[in-house]
Amino acid sequence: MAAPISRGSRDSEPGAAPYGNFPNYSRFHPPEERVSLLPHGLLRSLFPTATRPLLGLDVGCNSGELSVALYQHLLGLQDGDSSPEPPGAEKELKLLCCDIDPELIRRAQQRSPFPASISFASLDIMDSSAREPFLSSFLQRFGRSSFDIGFCMSVTMWIHLNHGDSGLLEFLALLASLCTFLLVEPQPWKCYRAAARRLRRLGRDDFEHFRRLRINGDMAESVTRILTRECAMELVRSFGSTAWDRSLLLFKATGARPRGSQ
Repeated sequence: MAAPISRGSRDSEPGAAPYGNFPNYSRFHPPEERVSLLPHGLLRSLFPTATRPLLGLDVGCNSGELSVALYQHLLGLQDGDSSPEPPGAEKELKLLCCDIDPELIRRAQQRSPFPASISFASLDIMDSSAREPFLSSFLQRFGRSSFDIGFCMSVTMWIHLNHGDSGLLEFLALLASLCTFLLVEPQPWKCYRAAARRLRRLGRDDFEHFRRLRINGDMAESVTRILTRECAMELVRSFGSTAWDRSLLLFKATGARPRGSQ
């Protein structure tokens, strides 16, 4: 995404987060509500024989609460199980989490209960000059060229609003090229309108691309169409919707064996 707004203006006006970098996001969108939709044993069912550790990428991780909750859920850990690192967990899954906001990343790093397994980094995922060397460096540490599973949780709207239709297409194509499996939680169109209203109420300029977006309406359907028709992925399963009417959709790259078995 584009460069983040100044930390001071965002913290003093919590609604003014045009990149989705809300400082207390997990308070009004609890991680538990989303991970509870995912079946236990999901990771094992997707990668029954793959080489460990599996590599995960969480794009737009905010201050890390959902990243930690996903990690715990996928490994079958109890919510309070964070001392100091469950035996063998670091050999099961390595999770790289990135966000555009360095202050949110700082908070995530300070609070992380699993520093050996979860890495947090400030990264503009839409800046190829920063993204490519950073992700390549991480993957090369494990002798890999891609991630086993990616997470894109309530991020597509912010990419779309700040980079337009072409940006959304580029972003989804990027994730599809990087990940064997991809879990996506697209925001519905009503969230786009709400985000635009928040900026207007604060006297801010509207999102540059909002009124010109041709990809609109049912965004879960649109994201599914893009990933399946243009990005060589298939929809494996829909895990239902949260109370916020956001679908959890799991996709898989087609025509290739799971990269975790490399």
